[in-house]
Amino acid sequence: MNNPAPATSASAAWTLADPDTPFAVVDVHKMRRNIERLAARADRLGVALRPHVKTAKSLDVAALLHHGTPCPVTVSTLAEAEAFADGGYTDITYAVGIAPHKLPRVLKLLRRGVTLRILLDSTEQAEFVAQASHEAGLAVPAQIEIDCDGHRGGLKPDAPKLVEIGRILHDAGCLDGVLTHAGESYFAYTGEEQRLAAKNERDTAVVAAERLRAAGLPVATVSVGSTPSAHAAEDLTGVTELRAGNYVFFDLVMAGIGVCRIEDIALSVVVTVIGHRPEYGWIVTDGGWTAMSRDRGTAVQAQDQGYGLVTDLDGTLIPDLVMTAASQEHGTLTTRDGARLPDLPVGTRLRILPNHACATAAQHQGYHVIDSTRTTNTTPAIQDIWQRVTGW
Repeated sequence: MNNPAPATSASAAWTLADPDTPFAVVDVHKMRRNIERLAARADRLGVALRPHVKTAKSLDVAALLHHGTPCPVTVSTLAEAEAFADGGYTDITYAVGIAPHKLPRVLKLLRRGVTLRILLDSTEQAEFVAQASHEAGLAVPAQIEIDCDGHRGGLKPDAPKLVEIGRILHDAGCLDGVLTHAGESYFAYTGEEQRLAAKNERDTAVVAAERLRAAGLPVATVSVGSTPSAHAAEDLTGVTELRAGNYVFFDLVMAGIGVCRIEDIALSVVVTVIGHRPEYGWIVTDGGWTAMSRDRGTAVQAQDQGYGLVTDLDGTLIPDLVMTAASQEHGTLTTRDGARLPDLPVGTRLRILPNHACATAAQHQGYHVIDSTRTTNTTPAIQDIWQRVTGW
């Protein structure tokens, strides 16, 4: 795996032609535009925005979310929670179901003054959280996961156990609220389907909260969100916060369902042409699945984008060229519909736009940062180098 060079004054003179390939690139201009778009929408809808930092796992990226100051965030691992707590973030939701062995780490963060909310969906979990809180003399704030579509986790809002779980948590001083995630919105292929997914997400969470309140249980937080539903929601009455993460970078899956344009994708991977197999119609690069991930999320869409679309170093799409296969360290580029292969000699550098930004970002230790508004007649200059804070 390629290691980003240290951020030094000398590296500021680098361009995308300099670091060893493959490496991840973030276009800070596109990313800022993506961040501002959802922030403005949350403001219009009258809800707080709690970005999911699992996508970038970067304090540098997070600093752009709220004008340089720590904001409420969502994480998917306790390592992320700890890293962001070290970076000054004190309002964190750990949005993956809790297990008993993780509670000591949760309690350690709470003792540091971090408000770390956990997630659960069973009486078993509620009971061990209540017991741990009692033994520690410190209430662990917990949200009940509600299943609005994908059935990966959570309770239906009319589940008989919902109020029982809420009661266990409330009696222990732990009940914070409810949380749901419209995971099936990633398969909503029209604007109307996405609006319906967002409405269902909101309605499901609000009904669950109202059931708990009707039972005399306080519900402070009603949390919803996914990148597609966050951009499609028209009314979030009854919701207190909106979560999304992929939107900071976007990707080909999001472009494929119309949530963004291809030109909004802020993350790419620079690779080098290392060979040709004209008898098969292949161009071979040094960027395989260790650079791009194995995610094939566009395969179920109307336009299958393989492992990613190909651009030149300036970010201009090369017509009909697609990364269609990947082994560990090799990527295979082919053309659609038998089109002629472009002339790309060995040593040519290219950028690959990812299917799934979260999965591709996870393959890299950091990001080389460019700004597409700083146009020149030369290869894009590297403005900065941002390290990821977890995962290695």
